Amino acid sequence: MIDVLGTAPDVVGEAVESLCEQERLTREIRRLTAREKWVLEMRFGIPDGSRKTQRDIAKILGISRSYVSRIEKHAINKLGKTLSVDNSPPK
Repeated sequence: MIDVLGTAPDVVGEAVESLCEQERLTREIRRLTAREKWVLEMRFGIPDGSRKTQRDIAKILGISRSYVSRIEKHAINKLGKTLSVDNSPPK
C-alpha cells in the first residue's frame, strides 16, 4: 500500500491511526447524554468547525457559564475514561 501511495511509511501510518481514532471518538461521543454531546459539539465545532464559547452556549441553553463548564468537564472525563479503558492492554 505504501509503495502504491508513494509516501513515507510514517505518514500513511499516522493518517490511518488518526482516522481510526476519529471514528472511535465519534462512536464514544454518541454514548454521551444529549446535553453533554451538544455542549461538546458546540465547544469544539463538531462537525462544522464553528466553535462557541462557554458564554455563548450558556445563552443558547439558558444556563450559567459555570454549569456549561461542569457539563463539558464531565463529558470529557467520561470520554477519557472510556477511551483509556479501551486502550489498556488485555489481561
